[in-house]
Amino acid sequence: MQMTLKGDYFLGKFTHSQGLKDLSHAQERILKRSPADLDKVLWEAGVFYDHVDAVIESAQKGFEGWRKLSFETRIGYLKKYQEVVRTKKDEISMALALEVGKPLWEAKTEAAALDSKVTVTITDSYERIKQETIKDVMPKIDGHVVYKPLGPCLVIGPFNFPCHLANGQILSALLAGNTVVFKPSEKTIYSAQLMMECFHEAGFPPGVINFINGTGATSSKLTSDKRIKGIFFTGSRGVGLRILENTHKDLNKLVALELGGKNSTILHHDTNISHALPELLKACFLTSGQRCTSTSMILVHKKIEQEFISQFKALTEKIRVGHPINSQPEAFMGPLIDEHAEKSYFDFCNFGKQEGAEEIVPALKLDVGYKGHYVSPSIHYAKSPNLKGKFIQEEIFGPNCFFIPYDNIEEAIKIVNCTEYGLAASVFTRDPSIYQLCLRDIDSGLINLNRSTVGATARLPFGGLKNSGNHHPAAVSMIDHCVNTVASLETLDDTSSKISDVVGLKED
Repeated sequence: MQMTLKGDYFLGKFTHSQGLKDLSHAQERILKRSPADLDKVLWEAGVFYDHVDAVIESAQKGFEGWRKLSFETRIGYLKKYQEVVRTKKDEISMALALEVGKPLWEAKTEAAALDSKVTVTITDSYERIKQETIKDVMPKIDGHVVYKPLGPCLVIGPFNFPCHLANGQILSALLAGNTVVFKPSEKTIYSAQLMMECFHEAGFPPGVINFINGTGATSSKLTSDKRIKGIFFTGSRGVGLRILENTHKDLNKLVALELGGKNSTILHHDTNISHALPELLKACFLTSGQRCTSTSMILVHKKIEQEFISQFKALTEKIRVGHPINSQPEAFMGPLIDEHAEKSYFDFCNFGKQEGAEEIVPALKLDVGYKGHYVSPSIHYAKSPNLKGKFIQEEIFGPNCFFIPYDNIEEAIKIVNCTEYGLAASVFTRDPSIYQLCLRDIDSGLINLNRSTVGATARLPFGGLKNSGNHHPAAVSMIDHCVNTVASLETLDDTSSKISDVVGLKED
């Protein structure tokens, strides 16, 4: 697949419509190799910091017209985008597989989600920002709640779902009347560019949707600019904290963060093991564990721990790891995203051993016939884990799970809550009272019953507590953070007020 970068996009056009060829004027360069085949260079990007001002200015100009359009007109543009996305899904899938390293079958799932998210945004999210009227909120006075756009908004995307996650934030912002500057991960520029081409082909007015390549320095320049009124970020806790540090004195900015997770699953003694096994296999190892909702810890009741762990180990050892496109039969797992992710994965597994965890399935570097960041999934176990250790407290972002046995549900919930994250949790049980106890006491934004922590629905809020977010959940409720809420009192009788009713005036 030929990947041709077209540069940044603002004022309705790419800066290099025929592709980036001369990078001599770039302030920085990014060379991208496929994580599945390091001998294959996918593209080289130029970073132009002097485009930051032009991109924001474009979004400002676009906002003046876009905010005045009716919802019906904006919805029409979103539907045109949806039509274009459908024609590009195969191309987007291939790009995701090669850039991220996720197997093609999984990449196709992400590409299909771009289409379905348009429908959810129009049918479910739109209802949340329709003008509300309260008749006779006061005598002879009607009340209105009006939702007005923020202004130019910045969307900073992640590498693991470079299209799907950013797409949801972009669509909500656009429908609400904002314009968008999209800065993708520097690891997945081409996939993000394909999505931008869909917006361009859909005919959005110039300046409504904008796109800039770059590094963390680019993001820092964008987040600190006073013209940016909304910042929507998906990524690590560390970067999220830097965004808050960069913006906390600017009260004109709304910052919504979707950060990491250290997600747990509780397997109670009445768990249907045959149902839980495939759910947990996917939860721990899909996308090579590079999901913010991946299950890291499995709290297993002592009555079923030997049976479950034995079967789970056997299934884990059957997982095929291979090239995301060329593997026959298809692989379940592809490579990790880059060398840093690979090193981090092995470092964390070593922390586990240092902190007393038993290695049931070791983490190994794999040779699959291609030079890439291929690793095996791993499993650890500890009867008495160090709850303050790095292995439990930190997000691994790799294909590892850690089994911990428990006696009673209160003990399991305590371990689930011991980390500084609170994104996703699940419990497998046939006892409704156990589920209700978990729903009440677990500190997490997502809590599932007999379903894994991965695979959330766009029709519900998606967000975490503690270090997993800042109380601005995405998915269906993303649109809530794309508007200013304005109250209006409408007096129906403009003859009712009299000067004589004003107390404290001097007599003539």
